[in-house]
Amino acid sequence: MAESKQIQYLNKDFDGFKQKLLEFAEIYYPQTYNDFSETSPGLMLIEMASYVGDVLSFYVDNQVQENFLQYAKQRNNLLSLAYNHGYSPQVTNASTAEVDVFQIVPSSIASGLVQPDFNYAMIIDDGFQIQSSNDTSQFFYSSNKIDFTISGSADPTDISVYSLDSNNQPNFYLLKKKVKMTAGALKTATFSFTSPQRFSTVQIEDNNIIEIVNVTDSDDNRWYEVPYLAQETIFDEQTNIAQNDPELYQYNETTPYLLKIKKVPRRFVSRFKANNTLELQFGPGISDSPDQEIIPNPDNIGLGLPYGQDKLTTAYDPSNFLYTKTYGLSPSNTTLTVQYLIGGGAASNVSSNSLTILSSGNVSFFGSNLDSTLQSTVRDSLAFTNNTPAIGGGDGDTNEDIRQNTISQFPTQLRTVTKDDYIVRSLSLPPKFGTVSKVYITQDLSISPNNRTPENSYDTNLLALYLLSKNNAGYMSIADPALKNNLITFLGEYRMLTDAVVIKDAFIINIGINFDIILLPNYNNRVVINNCINAITNYFDIDKWQINQPILLNNVRNLIDNVDGVQTIKKLEIINKVGTSNDYSQYAYDIRGATINEVIYPSLDPSIFELKFPSTDINGRVVTN
Repeated sequence: MAESKQIQYLNKDFDGFKQKLLEFAEIYYPQTYNDFSETSPGLMLIEMASYVGDVLSFYVDNQVQENFLQYAKQRNNLLSLAYNHGYSPQVTNASTAEVDVFQIVPSSIASGLVQPDFNYAMIIDDGFQIQSSNDTSQFFYSSNKIDFTISGSADPTDISVYSLDSNNQPNFYLLKKKVKMTAGALKTATFSFTSPQRFSTVQIEDNNIIEIVNVTDSDDNRWYEVPYLAQETIFDEQTNIAQNDPELYQYNETTPYLLKIKKVPRRFVSRFKANNTLELQFGPGISDSPDQEIIPNPDNIGLGLPYGQDKLTTAYDPSNFLYTKTYGLSPSNTTLTVQYLIGGGAASNVSSNSLTILSSGNVSFFGSNLDSTLQSTVRDSLAFTNNTPAIGGGDGDTNEDIRQNTISQFPTQLRTVTKDDYIVRSLSLPPKFGTVSKVYITQDLSISPNNRTPENSYDTNLLALYLLSKNNAGYMSIADPALKNNLITFLGEYRMLTDAVVIKDAFIINIGINFDIILLPNYNNRVVINNCINAITNYFDIDKWQINQPILLNNVRNLIDNVDGVQTIKKLEIINKVGTSNDYSQYAYDIRGATINEVIYPSLDPSIFELKFPSTDINGRVVTN
């Protein structure tokens, strides 16, 4: 029986392999080989074997290391790990700019009143581009259209008098809109497909690709980008008009667009490669048979009805899932046209008042049969400018950026798990679907604990999301039903399966402030009072307040006391302002009863304190004692 030899498995480098090989030869082959001098052929073979072992050990360690996000160093591996964890890296960061868009419209008379003639209002389709006048290589792109006939809290149209006629009446009005634009030049690539292939891929070999804008085939079918091929629905925006929703269109001033869910069989995913090229991958749907013939439909199996299918004893090949449209269609016998944006970087941070040239875009008028001379005058008046510089442009994600961003995104995987997740997700609803200003979420405790029974006990997974919006004037307002409907649709794609969310209205408590102060010698009464009012106005700025935030009276006192010229505060009083006739909330609130230890607490029902009219609701006096 052959002797069992002891082998060491802990050697990792050249010296370790060499030493153990020498010991191995000395122990097991003492009579066969004993020349271990530096010039012996045997030592050369041992060192060559040690060299091979060292190299193999290095690559084994390296490959193991590259499988872990925390330790991977090669960019292609980091990109793959990022996509596996749900993070989409960027190879460039594009700047953004807020651009003012202007046009004039002639006046018209309706019911004896002079008003703008919106028949001459222009509509600029989405996808238009603006060019920088200072650097003609810089383009900015808008995915939103400009429609001067629509005005709401999320997309207001400012109207002012542009010129007067000889009778001192307006003959032209100036219309102004704001639009956010992203740096990037629009480019096009085409790809031809013949016979269908499962999970076919194409690559866009270009530099500094920002995003895919549009993909259409030769039959004018649109293909949609999704995070992963198994996701078969996308968000679809629809103009809030009567044809789209006869009930919600009345709220189109505050919610100009409705959010819907659309099922898309034609879809793709995109992934950057290590050389910064962008790969597009499509689905495997190549079967001509309906999906339910090779994958059973659970809705009609075993029903015992004439139209039902008896498939309970049928075995299915798991590979059938790859031949269905479950992961989307595969393009075949067509040509895909891909529009994408390139650019970004630090050069895209252009200066203010430089985005003035309309580079491309389809411009039309709202009305028809218009006066050609006026139409030409109005078209020539179209102008653009950015009052503030474009910011945010820079390099793409470094390897360490990819690592850290992926780690930070992975815990929730785009799901709303905690209360903070629901708040952040609600506030991220695009403004075109309504303005979500304040959000507060808690368990739904609408049933009193003393009155709960097994039949009406509240569900621990039932969440109450309290919501407030803003009106056109920037004041707190109750969210309209269209906004709530959009938010329900939006959260439905992210909420946990076991969570149920009920959207409710938070209460608005309007307040006023009265104070008396004693001044230091040689200070002007009016100046000090105005400075106090400005400090209080800034403190109670509604953008800084949240639902269920209490008022700390000591903080307000310290605020006034720190104003230059104030010696002491003699009185500080918070009062409730109520009454819809005065544009306040309809709900009265007992401020005195809610004050405990110099803290004014909000109501048990989630509410927010709003100092609505600081110019009239803050009253200060200078007293002498």
